Amino acid sequence: MPDGFAGGNGRIEAVEIDIAAKTAGRIREILVNEGDFVRAGQVLAKMDTAVLEAQFREAEAHLRRALIGIETAQSRVTQREAEKQAAEALIAQRKAEFDAAQRRVARSEELSPKGAVPVSKLDDDRAAFQAAKAAVGATEAQAAAAQAAIGEAKSDVIAAEASVEAARATIQRIQADIDDSVLKSPRDGRVQYRVAQPGEVLSPGGVVLNMVDLTDVYMTFFLPTEQAGRAALGAEARLVLDAAPQYVVPAAISFVADVAQFTPKTVETEEERQKLMFRIKARIAPDLLREHLLQVKTGLPGMAYVRLNPRVDWPPELQARLPQ
Repeated sequence: MPDGFAGGNGRIEAVEIDIAAKTAGRIREILVNEGDFVRAGQVLAKMDTAVLEAQFREAEAHLRRALIGIETAQSRVTQREAEKQAAEALIAQRKAEFDAAQRRVARSEELSPKGAVPVSKLDDDRAAFQAAKAAVGATEAQAAAAQAAIGEAKSDVIAAEASVEAARATIQRIQADIDDSVLKSPRDGRVQYRVAQPGEVLSPGGVVLNMVDLTDVYMTFFLPTEQAGRAALGAEARLVLDAAPQYVVPAAISFVADVAQFTPKTVETEEERQKLMFRIKARIAPDLLREHLLQVKTGLPGMAYVRLNPRVDWPPELQARLPQ
C-alpha cells in the first residue's frame, strides 16, 4: 500500500434482527421464506388471536355496561337533587306552620288569663306549636340526608366514569396486543432463517424469523496499533470483495475499537506493542445500499482499505467503481 493508506482482510456483515412474538401464542401463518427480500412494514407472520379477540369483545361488553352505569348514576344524582328540592320546599312549609303555631300560642297565652280563651284551647295551641317545631327539625334532617345522598350519587358517577376509562384502557391494551400479533418487518432486509414454523406455540419473546438489515452493512477488519491509531472516525474507505474484484465500493470508518482484540501473551517491548490488533468497521452508506439492494449479500470476504492521510489521493486501482 502507498504511504497514507492501510488495509486488512475482512468480511461483509449486517445488523441482524430477530422477529419475535410479543406475547405467548400459536403461529397461525408465516408469509415469507428464507432468502426473501422484505420491505419495512411488510407483514412477515401472523399469530393466532382467537383468545385476544374474545378478550376484546369481553372488554367491549364491560365498556357498554360501564357507560350504562354512568347514565344510572347520573339519574340517581338528578333524583337526589329533586328529593332535596322537595325537602327544602317542605322545610319552608313547616316553618310557615311553625310561625303560625307560635303566634297562636302567644295569643292564647295572652288571652287565657283574662278568660277570653279556654285553658283547653291554650293546651291545644301549645301542643300544635311543639308539633310544628318538631316537624321543622324532621324536614331539615330530611334535607341534610338528601344532600348526603347527592354527594354519594355524585361519587357513584365518578366511579362509573373511572370504570369507563378502565374499560377503554383495557380495550386499547388488547387492541395493541392484537396489532402486535401481526409481525412486520421493521426495516428493509432479507430473511435469513425461519426459526419456527406455523402451528408452533411460542413463549413471550419467542423468535419466529431472523433477518438482516440491508441498509446497515459494514465490513469488519483489523489493523495494527500504529495504523489503527491514525484511522479517524468518518475516514474514507474502500471495499473490494473476492467475489467481485472489478468493483470498488466506497465506505466510511464508523467504529474503531478502544481495546485490542488479540495480543501477545505479554507486552513488554515497543515491538510487541505494535503487534496489538484493533477491530475496525467500514460502513457502506445506506443510500448506496438501497440503490443495489438485490445485490447486497452478507458473509462475503474481501479487503478493506482506509485512507489514513486525507491529503493523499486514492490510487487509480482503488477509485470507486460500482455496477451500473
